[in-house]
Amino acid sequence: MAKMIVAGNWKMNASKEAVTALLSELKQGAVSVTNAQLVVFPPFPYLAQAQAELSGTSIAIGVQNICAASKGAYTGEVSLAMAKEFGVSYVLVGHSERRALYAEDDAQVAAKFIATQAMQLTPILCVGETLKQREQGLTISVVTGQIQAVIDAAGANSFDNAVVAYEPVWAIGTGLTASPAQAQEVHQAIRAHVADVAPEHAVGLKILYGGSVTATSAEELFTQADIDGGLVGGASLQADSFLAIGQAAK
Repeated sequence: MAKMIVAGNWKMNASKEAVTALLSELKQGAVSVTNAQLVVFPPFPYLAQAQAELSGTSIAIGVQNICAASKGAYTGEVSLAMAKEFGVSYVLVGHSERRALYAEDDAQVAAKFIATQAMQLTPILCVGETLKQREQGLTISVVTGQIQAVIDAAGANSFDNAVVAYEPVWAIGTGLTASPAQAQEVHQAIRAHVADVAPEHAVGLKILYGGSVTATSAEELFTQADIDGGLVGGASLQADSFLAIGQAAK
């Protein structure tokens, strides 16, 4: 069976000293994580440090965002080619904070998804509903709509080299977590939706759960049939908690 993925999104949290300490502990503890691929997503200024610290280890590196353009007058942006020079393997695409705080729409998310794959990197497509949308019974339609927008732009076959992360917006940074049953329901719907258009890619598609994942919640979440790992926020800033989540992978 393929390994799960446990990805740590550091968001805008780090310092040179903190990165050295965290990665040192992760390198020592990674040997205890046998059923998951660990991935860290540091802020851009720490990519070189992460690359140097993690060289020769099993821990992969990703970036939290990227510009779909290859180069040009895009002040403040970072291209995929630039990121790739620092050993990056994964790219978060369409994280809920990018959608909410920076007004990224489905078209922009799809463009970043396509550009990421063109650079032979793996996009982690983030999808999820707000609390209001869940209360209105729109969870499945919102999530599958976000998936379909990428399928329409990139083609169904694009999910052969992609990961999906379901992150209920109401559970990010709030301490709330979807119950294993709630998460499984959405993960199953995502896989079924992909199967409708690309059945050959649905079975092997990795679908991560992201929404205040902790070592405590991960154990039960990871037993669900369609949950293939986690996109971890705050808990990824502490080596012991991040490693414990990795150890919970089945």
